[in-house]
Amino acid sequence: MKCWTNSNFPVVEEAARSGRPGGLLHLILTCGPGNVCMYAEIWMLSVSVSQQDKANGADVSLFMRARGCGVERNRLVYLCAMNLAIAHSPSFPVLAASARSPSPSCDSRSSIPVAGAAKLDHGCKKHTSGNGTLLCSNGPMERIREHLQKIELSASSYDTAWVAMVPSPMSPQRPCFPQCLNWILDNQHPDGSWGLHHIHPSLIIDGLSSTLACILALERWKSGQEHVRRGLSFIESNFSRIVDEQLHSPIGFDIIFPGMVEYALNIGLEIPIDQSDINNMLCKRDAELQREQGNNCEGRKAYLAYVAEGLANILDWREIMKYQRENGSLFNSPSTTAAALMHIYDAKALEYLRSLLLRCWLLNDEEISSDMATCAMAFRLLRMNGYDVSSDCFTQFSEVNYFYNSLQGYLKDVSTVLELYKASQIKISPNELVLDKLGSWSRDFLKQALISNQKLGLQVALQEVDYALNFPFYANLECLEHKRNIENFGAEKFHVLKTSYQHCGINDNNLLRLALEDFCTSQSIYRKELQNLEDWVKENKLDQLEFARQKQAYCYFSAAATLFSPEMSEARMSWAKNSILTTVVDDFFDFGGSREELESLISLVEKWDGTWKEESCSEQVKIIFSALFNTINEHGIRASALQQRSITHHLVEIWLTLMKSMMKEAEWTLNKEVPSLDEYMLNGYVSFALGPIILPALYFVGPQLPEYVVNHPEYQNLLKLREGKEGKLNSVSLRILRSHGSASEEEVKKEMQRAIDGSRTELLRLVLQQDGSVVPRPCKDLFWKMCRILHVFYMKTDGFTSPKEMLGAVNSVIHEPLKVSHI
Repeated sequence: MKCWTNSNFPVVEEAARSGRPGGLLHLILTCGPGNVCMYAEIWMLSVSVSQQDKANGADVSLFMRARGCGVERNRLVYLCAMNLAIAHSPSFPVLAASARSPSPSCDSRSSIPVAGAAKLDHGCKKHTSGNGTLLCSNGPMERIREHLQKIELSASSYDTAWVAMVPSPMSPQRPCFPQCLNWILDNQHPDGSWGLHHIHPSLIIDGLSSTLACILALERWKSGQEHVRRGLSFIESNFSRIVDEQLHSPIGFDIIFPGMVEYALNIGLEIPIDQSDINNMLCKRDAELQREQGNNCEGRKAYLAYVAEGLANILDWREIMKYQRENGSLFNSPSTTAAALMHIYDAKALEYLRSLLLRCWLLNDEEISSDMATCAMAFRLLRMNGYDVSSDCFTQFSEVNYFYNSLQGYLKDVSTVLELYKASQIKISPNELVLDKLGSWSRDFLKQALISNQKLGLQVALQEVDYALNFPFYANLECLEHKRNIENFGAEKFHVLKTSYQHCGINDNNLLRLALEDFCTSQSIYRKELQNLEDWVKENKLDQLEFARQKQAYCYFSAAATLFSPEMSEARMSWAKNSILTTVVDDFFDFGGSREELESLISLVEKWDGTWKEESCSEQVKIIFSALFNTINEHGIRASALQQRSITHHLVEIWLTLMKSMMKEAEWTLNKEVPSLDEYMLNGYVSFALGPIILPALYFVGPQLPEYVVNHPEYQNLLKLREGKEGKLNSVSLRILRSHGSASEEEVKKEMQRAIDGSRTELLRLVLQQDGSVVPRPCKDLFWKMCRILHVFYMKTDGFTSPKEMLGAVNSVIHEPLKVSHI
């Protein structure tokens, strides 16, 4: 296993398998309600790799370059997502990448290069993907792709202002970056403020912070006096709002804003705030600093360094420089870095700010590995998409003390912990103890966050944490997750760190309409297919078998929730029909048929010819075999056409193997025989009846499966791990019986849970493995999806047998319309 470096990732070059926008849409819908808008930003940042980059030998394998982009939190996950989406959009050029996401550890999401770009060709206010023609379909997808060709990113007035205050090293009486000062003059809003355009009512506090920073920059260089006057008027009109706890308050506002007021007074600027209010702000800031004066934890120190622009001469700036990164920045924050340069000269810091304005830059390992959430989400998506990445990157993060000694820990950053928790579940080896430790403390942290009902911030809602804790990734369904994310699609298009930022250019309503259209189309298909399935049951008289459970809706739900793409209709119907047939046959062997009837049914399957109608069989056997004979032959003909070889014999073999396994269990019961545990489990992995459901469906998924693949040990191991994981429901009592009373029920359940966890880990390893694998990834994915649907059915009780346990999920996927009012 490798840790990721710039050279580890091959460029994704595979063509789209269908004309649907599945790649991009699937990524958008699976990212979670807190991050749903962020996937669009991968596309916004996309710029084609220039021939000069290639000539210079730049490594552009996975990373997208963003011109002049002073990004914080370079989330590799979005870079990975970009490449995965490209696989579904072959008209896109090969890209490299740089992404951004909200993190208190690294600020300046749309920072100064965006602002400075207003006057510079090297800026990144607008990005264009220029050396490829984008093929579009009609509707929302076409509009989204059109917008991708010309994207605007919001400018950070706050960061721009602080960089504008940096003096020139050669002439301290002049600004080092006059273009930033010019941008401030050109971008004041009509109401006198600076900040996001069309400022959201809840962002007034951020508007006050950005406006005061811009005023300070202008006043420092004695420029734009009318702009200063109008800005001060805005502050005077809105200052009373800073005590409104319902408004979004930027990180460190209670330290930074008083510090800026104090700086304004020191340079002789008259601030239209009552002296008593100024004194109260300063006292509150000083009280907070004194209150934790004895707190020497690293998290507290990092926090004070992060908000250092509000502390002016209070801090030792040489100590602050200990937090400098290899790229010269402090926390990847232009404002903090610029504030440091106002007190202490540092060539690397100055070069960092210049690089944001004048040239592109490539992500390096430090930008990925030094940030917990970046590392976690990158690891999760990369590993789940087949990249060979090691969990060793979490060695230090797995220690809870490391988290609490970090800036994120000091700020109780739940969104970061949620990403760590999700990453901890992507375990493919029993030796990855680091993931176990990470999962343990992050789960406890999130549980405590729910109990204390603390404010989780804009990126994470309470229900998202609750959902993640109750439904780990191996026990949730993508279609249900998609629906939940569509219904919780964030209406707010901004994020707040030390300042606010937003993505623009792609209309969120277009994304939402695309998702709505796709989901509603799928639902209409599901309803028609379920009706066809009900008709098929009646035509084959399966509803006349009084012993058999009638589970058409559940069986179809398991298919639709697993193979939810509209074009997977044949695979879905194969899955659903075989699921119904296995339910009937299972009930028949358990209690519905006599020994003679069971033997007769097996005999008919062994013969597999048209003479069965003349056989002297019971009506039950005739109904069951007739349904099997017609359905298997029908599926065999269709699968053979797709696979270009005979398939029917394999389908018959699968069913015969299942029935013989079920017959063995029936004989144990009839003879009152107790099998050995090994004998029971070996037989149980077949009799659980998943073979006839999942294996025929593989032939309809897309890739061809030659005979050697079907007979390959990898193929058999995938099936064995999937089926052996569950066993039969009475395996607990059998283990207790075979222990002769030495093992309690609780001990046996723990032992079985360890075995289940181990099988699931090994199954995921096989599914994600690329080297030496012969089974196509789409087929392997189906084994994993079967694992997920079974967890949903059985994680609390026998949900398949229960008449009501799964009704909510069934209705949600097939019948209930989306509840969307924010379009």
